[in-house]
Amino acid sequence: MGSAKQTVVISDYDYGNVDIERAIVEGAGFNLIAAQCKSEEDVIQVAKDADAIIAEYAPIGTKAIGAFNRCRVIARYGTGVDIVDVDAASRKNILVTNVPSAWCVNEVADHAMGLLLSVARKIVNYNDATHAGEWRWQSGQPIHRLNGSTLGLLSFGAIAQAIGRRGAAFGMMVLANDPYKPDSEITAAGATPVSFGELVERSDYLIIQSPLTQKTHHLINEDVLRRMKPSAVLINTARGPIVSDQALYHALSEKWIAGAGVDDLEEEPAKVRDWRPTNPLFELSNLLVTPHAAYYSEESISTVRDFAANEVVRVLTGKAPLSPVNAAEIKNVNVQASL
Repeated sequence: MGSAKQTVVISDYDYGNVDIERAIVEGAGFNLIAAQCKSEEDVIQVAKDADAIIAEYAPIGTKAIGAFNRCRVIARYGTGVDIVDVDAASRKNILVTNVPSAWCVNEVADHAMGLLLSVARKIVNYNDATHAGEWRWQSGQPIHRLNGSTLGLLSFGAIAQAIGRRGAAFGMMVLANDPYKPDSEITAAGATPVSFGELVERSDYLIIQSPLTQKTHHLINEDVLRRMKPSAVLINTARGPIVSDQALYHALSEKWIAGAGVDDLEEEPAKVRDWRPTNPLFELSNLLVTPHAAYYSEESISTVRDFAANEVVRVLTGKAPLSPVNAAEIKNVNVQASL
């Protein structure tokens, strides 16, 4: 890489092209290199001399960050930054940015309710049966009324609140557990604050919308799943590793719970080179799986790509990022007052 122009590396992407990013980055006078990394070694090889990195799934951990020679900013496509070792970046004075969750609030809320409705109303079961020539309402038994049932929300941020509003419109009673929200705020938003144990035990439909952290990794394990109602449905539109795949398999195959709908798996197939569907969860008829697509709409994808590319341009041109993750931990960062 030449030293005359600063270089931005896209470590990986699944958008088909990088036309949006190229127009923004090269329009600002920088070079753009687009790669398809799957490992830290891949990232190091292509981005060790980059001035900025935009990442989707490729892991950027301590090893990669330690190898970077002049990186100033790592911009994440999306809100979660679990693929980046933020502490290591902070120690090296590298800004990490994300995209505020407003970019896909409605998409994820709609998807969560779509999974819930599909499982609750046995939509896939009916579709499979009718395509196979079976025209019987009984092929979906049992189905229970949503009105009057209990919707539990694990975390109560903007997306969970949007899910809660949708659930309330169906006549569901909404419970929420969020250790970072005061009870008064949860109540004001139309939900009933409860403990984690109450949430697990009382919910007919439990939707996970919490971030992935060390505390939430495998939070939904065998002990938790055994505490749920046998008629309960688990929905995960957050990160896959919050739910133990092995525990979920046991819970569904042994009927501890009635069903589940997940938008991500613990293994995150998009992060695995030459992935094959060998996970035993795919053998279960009472599980719906979507390919980490809850955030997707044409509008949301355009927004997230534009935002991430503009974040690196802001930093490289000496301006403040709009959505810094670790500005308080590093030196000499001018964060906009509105944040």
